[in-house]
Amino acid sequence: MRSSSSLDFYQTVYQCTFSNCAALYLLMVLIIYFSKKGYRGSIKDFPGADPLRDVEVLRKAMKGFGTDENAIVELLGSRTNKQRVPMVSAYKTTYGKDLAKDLKSELTGNFENLVLAMIKSPSHFDASELREAIKGAGTDEACLIEILSSRSNAEICEITRIYKAEYGKTLEDAITSDTSGHFRRLLVSLCQVAAARFTPEKFFPVILVFLLVFQEYQQMCGRDIEKSVCREMSGNLESGMVAVVKCIRNTPAYFAERLHNAMQGAGTKDTTLIRIMVTRSEVDMLDIRQAYVKAYGKSLYTHISGDTSGDYKKLLLKLCGGND
Repeated sequence: MRSSSSLDFYQTVYQCTFSNCAALYLLMVLIIYFSKKGYRGSIKDFPGADPLRDVEVLRKAMKGFGTDENAIVELLGSRTNKQRVPMVSAYKTTYGKDLAKDLKSELTGNFENLVLAMIKSPSHFDASELREAIKGAGTDEACLIEILSSRSNAEICEITRIYKAEYGKTLEDAITSDTSGHFRRLLVSLCQVAAARFTPEKFFPVILVFLLVFQEYQQMCGRDIEKSVCREMSGNLESGMVAVVKCIRNTPAYFAERLHNAMQGAGTKDTTLIRIMVTRSEVDMLDIRQAYVKAYGKSLYTHISGDTSGDYKKLLLKLCGGND
């Protein structure tokens, strides 16, 4: 293992993964362990949900003078993503109109952004968020790290497929053209580890690979990798690597911190708040809520209630799943 000053994270991941059969065995054990945790999302399937009936509710809520925002909140806030996404095609079939466009014409602000995020499939939403993080002046490095370090192999492969289809270039090329140096290599490595498909388990979490790297590093160097990162790196590379380490070691705590930072200080980082609440509501929101209380002494539900308002708040609280 190289010293911390010359640690090449990109190569270390591959060395620890491909050359160690025992590591692969341990990874498979971890997969079995995580698969037995049970459902930790805050949103569950609504019994008997029918997209044709649901779009009638949405159409009625948007038709005529004024919009019934509460009907939209109650409907979308009680459906899982696999029950919401079919509404798009059902709306087109029934009314010959684009559901997203009709919603945009009726809603405004953060409530509009949240509703539109909820009717996209997870991979389509992630691809669009990555696109927004990359394009234009400035790059949202934290968003790139958040998505690429917390999604599974299969999810990242699907995101990259959609990205190429929607935006005409590969995600890796987009990242390469918009970032530089070792930070670019870190982001590209996160994409490439997923694309490598190094085990037959197609839903294999990328983060488990890095867990082994961190453990091996600490054993061989006698130093915590997060402390080494802060000592040896700076700028985007340091912040990116620290975020990767935090996400991998304790994903719920990482997202709890991201949510807390999004709502702290002057102004709410609503893009971050929306993305995390939507993408984690069917993954580990219950664990995030527990981590939030432990870290900050008050519930996520309470913080959202005090930091947002109106229909936007109501729908966010539906995704939160109740007070702690």
